[in-house]
Amino acid sequence: MAEAYIVGAVRTPVGKKKGGLSTVHPTDLAAHTLKALIDRTGVDPAAVEDVIMGCVMQFGPQSMDIARNAWLSAGLPETTAGVTIDRQCGSSQQAVHFAAQGVLSGTQDLVVAAGVESMSIVPMGASITAALEKGMPFPFGDLWGERYGKQEISQFRGAELMCQKWGLTREELERFALESHQRAAKAVANGYFRDQIAPVNGVEDDEGPRPDTTLEKMAELKTLKEDGRITAATSSQISDGSGAVLIASERAVREHGLTPRARIHQLALMGDDPVYMLTAPIPATRKALDKAGMSIDDIDVVEINEAFAPVPLAWIKELGADPARVNPNGGAIALGHPLGATGAILMTKLLHELERTGGRYGLQTMCEGGGQANVTVIERL
Repeated sequence: MAEAYIVGAVRTPVGKKKGGLSTVHPTDLAAHTLKALIDRTGVDPAAVEDVIMGCVMQFGPQSMDIARNAWLSAGLPETTAGVTIDRQCGSSQQAVHFAAQGVLSGTQDLVVAAGVESMSIVPMGASITAALEKGMPFPFGDLWGERYGKQEISQFRGAELMCQKWGLTREELERFALESHQRAAKAVANGYFRDQIAPVNGVEDDEGPRPDTTLEKMAELKTLKEDGRITAATSSQISDGSGAVLIASERAVREHGLTPRARIHQLALMGDDPVYMLTAPIPATRKALDKAGMSIDDIDVVEINEAFAPVPLAWIKELGADPARVNPNGGAIALGHPLGATGAILMTKLLHELERTGGRYGLQTMCEGGGQANVTVIERL
């Protein structure tokens, strides 16, 4: 059976809104990561057949197929194609899936899976706002309303609905958020991320972690919704960043003298209730583990995106996962969530953490707009 190997993974630091990466054009941000990936793997860039790049707000500076433009901006060969995809927050995790599937099918040998998002330059919802200004009923039309009714569909409502369904208190959410910051601050201080980061614009470390935050400070914040439980402290940060992963076939490994670092072990995708929106990682993980013949106890490291604290907390409860193995170096609450880049960034973190700790299996998942989730299981080699 064909195999798909990860032979390289690199990311930028994740920058805060209006932070050190906020003035870097998103095409240049992605180009920097692509160039670093090629340099670090030593692969002939002309052998790369496609660049599949996740980007959610494909608007303004992030429009016009940023995957292709970033590759060219990096000074890399014109012969390599590029395509930009949108599966909401899971866009660059889906890029990893598409790249792996191209290799597993035998039709491709070297594919880059990447992601980019500059939320400082192209704000979340920019394309929706532009459509609304023109009077368009975007993004949901009459047929959607017939199926789901005229109700609020948003990630913020979904997070509150999850708190209600799983009985999560504001204190539980804030304790989780505090630990995310503490884990991330420890990882930065100990240099756990150093080898995976390609510094940009003088920024060498992730800008999001707040080592001095406390439960008392969090308790002072207003909830995002009246009578709600979610605050800014228990939500992912608005961020800028990019990540890239190189997927290779066995033939490419031999011909280019590459070193496989991990094997794509299982890929799964699933949808769930689009009103709750954020719950799909739970059934998708069960599906992936079932397909792989594995249990959650077989997984050494988990990276689940902390879009909001209830997402990983409900996932841990439902899967019976060991919290110590979940986001061991903090997550998006502390480190940030640059939308279309997060999938590739999490995969880079997952691979490096398995290598640092000697773990064998890693699992990545994240909630996505529309009530979807990707799950990727990798095996360190």
